[in-house]
Amino acid sequence: MIRLGAVGDVVRTLPAASALRAAYPAAQLAWLVEPASASVVAAQSWIDEVIVFPRETLSVQLRRGRLGALLREVRGFRRLLRARRFDLVVDFHSILKSGILAGLSGAPKRVGYARPYGRELSWLFANERAHLENVRASRFERNEALVRFLGVTAPPAAGALEVEPAACEEMAKALGPGPAPAVLHPGTSNRTSHKRWTVAGYAAVARALAEREGVPSVVSVGPARDDRAFAEAVVCAAGGPARLAPETPSLAQLAALLSQVRIYVGSDTGPMHVASLVGTPVVQILGPTDPLENAPYPGTPSRTVRVPVACSPCRRGCAAATCMKVVPPEQVVTAARELLATSPGRW
Repeated sequence: MIRLGAVGDVVRTLPAASALRAAYPAAQLAWLVEPASASVVAAQSWIDEVIVFPRETLSVQLRRGRLGALLREVRGFRRLLRARRFDLVVDFHSILKSGILAGLSGAPKRVGYARPYGRELSWLFANERAHLENVRASRFERNEALVRFLGVTAPPAAGALEVEPAACEEMAKALGPGPAPAVLHPGTSNRTSHKRWTVAGYAAVARALAEREGVPSVVSVGPARDDRAFAEAVVCAAGGPARLAPETPSLAQLAALLSQVRIYVGSDTGPMHVASLVGTPVVQILGPTDPLENAPYPGTPSRTVRVPVACSPCRRGCAAATCMKVVPPEQVVTAARELLATSPGRW
């Protein structure tokens, strides 16, 4: 399987990949992924091998003009892939880079998306192409459709994203005694700051959940440059009902944290999709993001809060981020309270 890219994209491939495992229980299942998301794939016991694409090494060679070294790296990686003697490659990513990697594998059967989901000429490297009926679909639906194209009828596993029990116990201790908290995740990646909601908005949610529901909040910190400062600003503005969450240096630890909280509140990020896959109810705050393509996992209770503006959704975002700033805190609080009321069995 090939799914490179960001954490959210990789995580949203897990349910479809788990259906492949159910259909081929004796197969050697390998996943080609980039370093940033490798740890969450490696934590899944049902995946036999994680192959990490050396993206940074190749990028450095290219930037420095070391074409000879670059070609040697590519040839070495090609030998690594071909040594596995793959029978089938499923390209969930279907961009030029993943298409080339599928071709380098030497697998006799290479499955990817036809256009428009197959992009950047990736379909040229696939010898079987899935034509999907829906022009727009969630990433979960799109990935599952590619598996169905293969004739797989097994449903995705209920626990497609496994969380280590020991990590959960450690995180429960770190959270301490008292009621299970809500987690607020205000950060985004360095490149998607236009997806961020406001400090005042998150602080208002923390105060309302504490006052109306007796639910405290912890504010999680992502890996982006200014995530910690943003999280600390939310804690300060909340004035007491919120504190910083325990640190989660790995994706496995983040999954453990998100499995121990009552509800997740945040924008369209990888951690939001991790939360939905571990079964934690999700309030998704959207601005520039397409609400259909980026919907949370359908098996988990969720609410999406969005104020439509003329230019939303868009793919590139803007510095003004008006579509995020106009989201009223009371709508987010209402969505969170609805989920808390309809998902009491978790706690």
